[in-house]
Amino acid sequence: MNPDSQVHIPPSFIALFIEPGKHKPSASATEIAQRYELCEDMAQLLIDTAHTQMHRLGITASDVIATLRRGLHQGDTFTPQEADWIVLRLDELLRLGA
Repeated sequence: MNPDSQVHIPPSFIALFIEPGKHKPSASATEIAQRYELCEDMAQLLIDTAHTQMHRLGITASDVIATLRRGLHQGDTFTPQEADWIVLRLDELLRLGA
């Protein structure tokens, strides 16, 4: 990615932009960085929502993740791959106790 950027984009996110059988991303480094920041921000924002749902409804993190995944897939802000990455990242953040 851009050597001047301070943002570390994980390989798991960059992989969303690499088509099967290809080695280079299908988007520019700038576009990938912008999409990453949007997706990471969404995962961070959903932490409080997830905690609230777990405590208020008495459901598990897995239940919350499934519900949020469905919601993200219904919108048009994120691609299906980005939506899946967001909930995987959210799950990781919840397990880390963020």
